[in-house]
Amino acid sequence: MRCWTSWIALFLCFVGLTGCSLPRVSAEDRLFLPLSIEFLGSYTLTDKAFKETTIGGLSGITYDRKRDLYYAISDDRSDRNPARFYTLKLQIAQNTLKSVEVQNVTTLTDETGQPFAKGTIDPEGIALSPLNSVFVSSEGVTKDGIAPFIGEFDLQTGKLKRKLQMPESYLPDAKGMTQTRGVRDNLGFEALTLNAGASTAPSAEPFRLFAAIESPLAQDLELPTTKESLLNRLLHYQLIPTRSTLISEHAYPLDPKPTGASDSGLTELLSIDQGGHFLSLERSFGVGGFQVKLFQVATGTASDTSSIESLRGAKVRPVRKELLQDLNQLGVRIDNLEAMTIGARLPDGSHSLVLVSDDNFSLGQVTQFLLFRLKGLKG
Repeated sequence: MRCWTSWIALFLCFVGLTGCSLPRVSAEDRLFLPLSIEFLGSYTLTDKAFKETTIGGLSGITYDRKRDLYYAISDDRSDRNPARFYTLKLQIAQNTLKSVEVQNVTTLTDETGQPFAKGTIDPEGIALSPLNSVFVSSEGVTKDGIAPFIGEFDLQTGKLKRKLQMPESYLPDAKGMTQTRGVRDNLGFEALTLNAGASTAPSAEPFRLFAAIESPLAQDLELPTTKESLLNRLLHYQLIPTRSTLISEHAYPLDPKPTGASDSGLTELLSIDQGGHFLSLERSFGVGGFQVKLFQVATGTASDTSSIESLRGAKVRPVRKELLQDLNQLGVRIDNLEAMTIGARLPDGSHSLVLVSDDNFSLGQVTQFLLFRLKGLKG
């Protein structure tokens, strides 16, 4: 009888009905992918000029797997040179970024083929599409009444092919202190990404585009004394060659601004699978320099906020995020990181992750490339 009782206890332990059960997997654990990153090193681009343009302000980067090339957008407002993106070749060998070579520069032009006039565009994000094009986000110049936009540009010529429909809630209703709606000056669309794998998919297939602003819309601002995370907005489009449809919008919770920081916000978003998972970069600047954190983001449980006029005090389920890496703990001086992409495969077949800094065309800053191995990502 005692032996039979022991077998019952062992069985119950096995199926998890007693205190002997296996460790439980929480809903939070199931929400996120089992990701980690390994820092492989940094590289500083010393080239300052290419084909009569000033190399700098690299605020977005995207990888062309078919050609093994990278395209990096400069956030020049056509002040120094025309709005443009650069074609880069990264040499990765023995798990180290050996060199970054600038191979070409492409001027962005309007529908008529003319370069954008000075101060009429502020390009910040770039994403390669399957349509032999790149999508570029512009913050606009709110103080001058220039609206933000997301446009598709021909990859070879740089000519504007179309602009995506922008919700009215993102369009500034006034300049300066009288503004009560829309993106705020220099705080618009920093983050831009297409769904993972879109750039190599057949051109006839629909694909998704996600764009997020750096800091909350004017109508979403909380009181200055709030200690809670501010809510940003993230747009989700479906695209085909001839049409774009706004599918949904989600709230993104920013970390509170660090003590002493004068600037803080979301600078990049990167789709990493088809299940609504992303990587995001949040950056702040203060007396101690730049502070940058890398998060994993899950949108699966987030509510649609597209019909909510103001997120101030609204009851919404924002996207979920968890810290993947505090980049200030890497042991290297961190610059103004704003760009991020999954790049070429590493020798062991794992994914590389490339981050790039925007030097703000400042002599006191650098164009910094950081190379990581991204672990736990399938496909």
